[in-house]
Amino acid sequence: MKPLLILLTLCATMASAQAPTPPDKAPTGQQARMTRCNQSAEETDLKGDERKQFMSRCLKGETEPTAGTPQQERMKACNADAGAQALKGDERKAFMKKCLSNAPATPQERMKSCNTEATAKALTGDARKQFMGTCLKG
Repeated sequence: MKPLLILLTLCATMASAQAPTPPDKAPTGQQARMTRCNQSAEETDLKGDERKQFMSRCLKGETEPTAGTPQQERMKACNADAGAQALKGDERKAFMKKCLSNAPATPQERMKSCNTEATAKALTGDARKQFMGTCLKG
């Protein structure tokens, strides 16, 4: 009886080893989007809340994975401000570091930055008032 049991067990093991594996399923649209969004978030080095917000928008289809991230948008704004102030070298580095950090600028720093930018644009009168109002709000 034992040899028969061993033989049956051996046959069953061999049969299961030879069973074909099911083919991999193609990813669904949402899975493919998740992959693209994850890759894009990794490329832009997003972390924490910024990543969560980006992934939420991306998965809803509100944002393409290649769209600018909040950090990229902040970088553009800081570069524009530094250019408007004609900063160079160490001054520019210090300005960019502070601008890109999450620490908000003091009202005095923001006023100085907005004044410099308005002067660089040669704004006067109502145009300057309107610009300053918008600039100071952030």
